[in-house]
Amino acid sequence: MSDGTTAKDAVVIERSFDAPVGLVWQMWTNPEHFKKWYGPHGFTVPVAQMDVRVGGKRLVCMEMQTPDGSMKMWTTGEYTEIVPNERLVYTDSPADENGNVVSPSVYGMPEGFPATTEVTVVLEELGGRTKMVMTHAGMPADSGAGGGWEQSFAKMADHIKAVLNS
Repeated sequence: MSDGTTAKDAVVIERSFDAPVGLVWQMWTNPEHFKKWYGPHGFTVPVAQMDVRVGGKRLVCMEMQTPDGSMKMWTTGEYTEIVPNERLVYTDSPADENGNVVSPSVYGMPEGFPATTEVTVVLEELGGRTKMVMTHAGMPADSGAGGGWEQSFAKMADHIKAVLNS
């Protein structure tokens, strides 16, 4: 079940999962789980380095096979707020493979696209289910990011089901 809405300078998506809040938290904070769901359809995540503590860094690579070969998109950021099983906040910026911030134009983003955005994830326990509200602030609503997040969360729901059934 999904209800996605966007604002001019943010993508906000609310979604509920048939899973305990602790498992949804792990989807965001455990690199092995994160690799299984992050990114739109067609993308894999070969690298997810996550030092989940305030001030800790993250480095993520999304990869897609194209007719011209492999296309990799790197992002980096810093965790700014962590309340286990309740709230996670981190910055997100385009990067090179070494975690150095690069211009969004390197990845084909238009002039004026923000170099740093902020992702906030709020989780709420609802009797064995989890309500998640993800806000990607600074991301232009018309950037297509909302659709990418929706695809990612569909992959997350599938991964949660697989974990619960294993």
